[in-house]
Amino acid sequence: MENILHVNSVSDYFKLRNYEVLHPLISILDYSKFDHGQYSNKGYDGLHFSCYAVFLKDSKHCKIKYGGKSYDYDEGTLVFIGPDQTVGLSPDPNYKPEGYALMFHPDLLQGTDLAKKIHAYTFFSYSVKEALHLSTRERKIILSLLDKIQFELEQNMDKHTKKLIVSNLELLLDYCLRFYDRQFLTREVAHQESLEKFDSMLGDYFSSELPQKQGLPSVSYFADQFHLSPNYFGDMVKKETGKSAQEYIQNRLIEVAKEKVFDPSKSVSEIAYELGFKYPQHFSRLFKQKVGHSPNEFRNLN
Repeated sequence: MENILHVNSVSDYFKLRNYEVLHPLISILDYSKFDHGQYSNKGYDGLHFSCYAVFLKDSKHCKIKYGGKSYDYDEGTLVFIGPDQTVGLSPDPNYKPEGYALMFHPDLLQGTDLAKKIHAYTFFSYSVKEALHLSTRERKIILSLLDKIQFELEQNMDKHTKKLIVSNLELLLDYCLRFYDRQFLTREVAHQESLEKFDSMLGDYFSSELPQKQGLPSVSYFADQFHLSPNYFGDMVKKETGKSAQEYIQNRLIEVAKEKVFDPSKSVSEIAYELGFKYPQHFSRLFKQKVGHSPNEFRNLN
């Protein structure tokens, strides 16, 4: 993408869409009140966000570019964009945007409890292909919360305004967490198959020369193998196993390490390098943390 608009503020995006901004730090764009005849990207190939954005897509033929690929979305889809992400829009010639865009700047959260937990909403770092597909009832809940936020935006500001807006925003995001949990459950079979594949890939990784060449296996490495974002992949593993993806990798690493420790012909340093550690002491520290004994102590116990 050559020509990118940097969306540094809520107003940057709303100016692109010729839509009124009711609050400098948070606003909602209702596409039913939008002049579709003026819909245009105004020559921009993509948008780089410094704000948070939640798009409720209610129209067909909506196509979003992300990571060099295009993804189609139909009615009832929520797409989340976090700061420092770039997306490109390439709508179908017949496309007329419908739905809502909720934009809010990180400064809105200053001094609030939501500021302390905003990073817990990992879906802001999901790829757009990992969008949330809403049921009819879920969509109604999201719309009701957007309506409450919009109501506050249309009132004269007073000492309660920010608290009510942020509270409803937090409630909306909490519901999105619940709905994503539901989506993970409905895809449980596919995710279980992915977990089995992940387990097999971990075994292949440690039995190859990759640890010596690339170092310890990372969550990002395996997420890339599944064509998923690291956060979505990590959340999938967490939902299926109760452990973080990093913890799951470490546990498998320790299993392999235990087998290697039994080989008396190899020193602890050799084993550490074979597993991908740069420094043997880091291996020994992790081993003792997980097993309760140092590698040498474990070797002498057996």
